[in-house]
Amino acid sequence: MSRRWEQIRRNPVPSLLKSLLEDHLDPGYAAAAAHRAARGTAPTPARTRAWLVFGGILAGLVLGIGYAQSDAREPDADQARAEMLTAVRSGEERTAALVTRRDELTETVEQQRNTLFADDAEGAAVLDALRRAQDAAAATAVRGPGITVTLTDPSARPNLSDPTQREAALSTAAVLDRDLQAVVNALWAADAEAIAVGGVRIGPGVTMRQAGGAMLVDNQPVFSPYTVSAVGPPARLQTDFVVSDAYLRLAGIQQLYGVGFTIAEETELELPAAAARGVGAAQEAGNP
Repeated sequence: MSRRWEQIRRNPVPSLLKSLLEDHLDPGYAAAAAHRAARGTAPTPARTRAWLVFGGILAGLVLGIGYAQSDAREPDADQARAEMLTAVRSGEERTAALVTRRDELTETVEQQRNTLFADDAEGAAVLDALRRAQDAAAATAVRGPGITVTLTDPSARPNLSDPTQREAALSTAAVLDRDLQAVVNALWAADAEAIAVGGVRIGPGVTMRQAGGAMLVDNQPVFSPYTVSAVGPPARLQTDFVVSDAYLRLAGIQQLYGVGFTIAEETELELPAAAARGVGAAQEAGNP
């Protein structure tokens, strides 16, 4: 019988593969065991438990200190919040008192001015010119019939902290400053004599803008529902407003996003005077 197969040269088995097949444990385990045996310091269960207990006590101490500090800071935060609210309310009260005092002084100055110049022909002409300028600057109160346009934010606002409602937040719109601006401009185009937004009179130097989530009219916050009041012939105001681009814009927003939008005729509106501001430099229109 031939034994040529024994003479065939075969590839030797690599040492690494052989060691993996024969040695089931990493040599490092044996070396570590031998090292511990040589030192005679093999860890005992008691020592292991001691270290675990020490680690647990240390972790509990750290957590306890953190909780105590957080609990101690909470009353300070509440106190700071209360102080801020008190300061805001105090500022609002001072502002209201100053506004009332300003109106009283304005009325007193007007009465004194009329008393001094009413009997003089030249003075009366000056007073007439002054009244026309005050009317143009919305510095006088106005009363008369007109219409009221009311815009209301959607009643159901999504909770942004809930992931299931974030998608709904993308499709939920609120009333923007440009919406109020469009309404005011449309009412001016309809020949409104005077306009107020949220009880704040609109004049030449008055702005409407959003700052964060607040709507500011002449730097005074106004809140939903936003009421735009216009003094003038109610029928004409309403007819011209309905055919304006602002009406089409708001009607679309109402249908798409649920923003409240109503128009009502008013038999009697009373709009306050706008705040008078000092003029540094001015000239009559048309003059170089």
